[in-house]
Amino acid sequence: MVFRTIATTAAILVGLALTGAVAGPQWDPVPVTDHLVPATDDTSIGGVAPGADIGEVGEFEVRETAVTIPLDGTVVGGLLRQPLGDDGGLLADRPGVVYVHGAGTGKSTEAFTESATALASAGVVTLVPDKRLDTYTTRDRDYVAMAADYQHSVDLLRTIDGVDPEQVGVYGESEGTWIVPVMQAQDPTIAYTVLVSAPVVPPRQQAAFAVDSYLRNTGVPQQVFRAIPRAVGMQLPGGGFEYADFDVRPWLEQQTAPVLVVYGTADPSMPVEQGARQVIADTAVNGDDAPVTVRYYAGANHGINVPLDGGMHLHPDFARDVATWIQGMPGTADAPPRVAGDTPNQLYVASAVPQPRWWGNGDIVVGAVIAGAGLLLVGPLVWGVHALVRRAVLRRSSFAAPRLARGLRSSLLGLGVGSVATMVALVVYLLAVARLALDYQRDDLVVQGGWIVVRLLGVATAVAAALVIRRVADARAERRAGGDVVVVARGWPAVLTFWCTLAGSLALLGTLAYWGVYQLGI
Repeated sequence: MVFRTIATTAAILVGLALTGAVAGPQWDPVPVTDHLVPATDDTSIGGVAPGADIGEVGEFEVRETAVTIPLDGTVVGGLLRQPLGDDGGLLADRPGVVYVHGAGTGKSTEAFTESATALASAGVVTLVPDKRLDTYTTRDRDYVAMAADYQHSVDLLRTIDGVDPEQVGVYGESEGTWIVPVMQAQDPTIAYTVLVSAPVVPPRQQAAFAVDSYLRNTGVPQQVFRAIPRAVGMQLPGGGFEYADFDVRPWLEQQTAPVLVVYGTADPSMPVEQGARQVIADTAVNGDDAPVTVRYYAGANHGINVPLDGGMHLHPDFARDVATWIQGMPGTADAPPRVAGDTPNQLYVASAVPQPRWWGNGDIVVGAVIAGAGLLLVGPLVWGVHALVRRAVLRRSSFAAPRLARGLRSSLLGLGVGSVATMVALVVYLLAVARLALDYQRDDLVVQGGWIVVRLLGVATAVAAALVIRRVADARAERRAGGDVVVVARGWPAVLTFWCTLAGSLALLGTLAYWGVYQLGI
């Protein structure tokens, strides 16, 4: 008897493992074997002409002025920072730079404060606009339209007293680096571009790369990585997210102005070597019109910040180098070394994300969970209501009460509760891992122990499923032998409960298998 239950459980586990293996793509990123080697660890910018007017960070007082920037259909605020001379007046013919925000919201009074102030104190006029949010949501973003919005800030900065209109450039960080190349391609008079922590690859590829990197840093079991292409590669629930496949490379190929590419080597979310190589390659497609300078900063994170004075602040050399590069044009645009700074170490290539086949639509994935949970509630609920009505209204009824075969009720309960408990445990586990990953923390008790708990719950649910099969088989065998037993279920409420529990549990077990709970190395 016990052996039969064990054998049935094993068969169910193998079946679920096979289902999970064929239901979606695997995750097998390609290691980086040809690493980028900086020419020197000194990030200083060369090519400055003798006698060039290059201000140093902190050399000038900075005036901050709130401005209003008209856009198509609305207006946004902005913060203008201008260097002042010894007499308190504005410096003349200074280069200017417009900042383009990364993901999320962006208030001019809160974003880029250290960077914009440092550059201004070195002699570069900076303009940080507020981010336009009425056309920007998690689900819908249009990078080309956003480039048109930021272009208004470029046009405004060119009219500011003390700014050389022919030396206005654009500085983008993270998501903003998908926008900046569009701006320069559409307005070739933009004098230069600074790309800080640039993904370069499409957002979907970058997201998969970042998740992989975060999970490796967190130390999760290898089985969890299978979820990456299935989560990132599918069409997300509710539609939208078309920007996930935005390709900036055609815009990079149209660049004509010098490009400064900057990464922190402690940033696990960006393909720091691949990104630099790709910018160099793409900007050279139409000739050597857009010289590229690459700098890597040791210990710097996504925002080029390092631990300083009890907090996170800009790397001490970053603002110096950017200010020198901007003010030293044209000599600094293509001065050697092209690649310098700390040695980067990108482990895997950010490549195209495999697309799920059968469950490629996120609505189906979510629908399966909702439908499964709903079915598990419907049967028992209907049976309970029927029992109440029967007791209240049909007390003298001669009809037999609904029944399940002997032992089937507890087995079905274990199957239903186990399916729900495993699904809840998986969601809680993934949320806990995500929190650790985003905080750059490790906790083996959570990431290893939590995964063991999820899988043990999954096995217990498979045992319950095996017991259901056994109870049904026993009931049918006794019925055939002439025993006075219920075949499986008697009365429509019992039949409905039986089939709803089976269907609901099957939907949840299939979903759990899809997300890798039942992997057996298949």
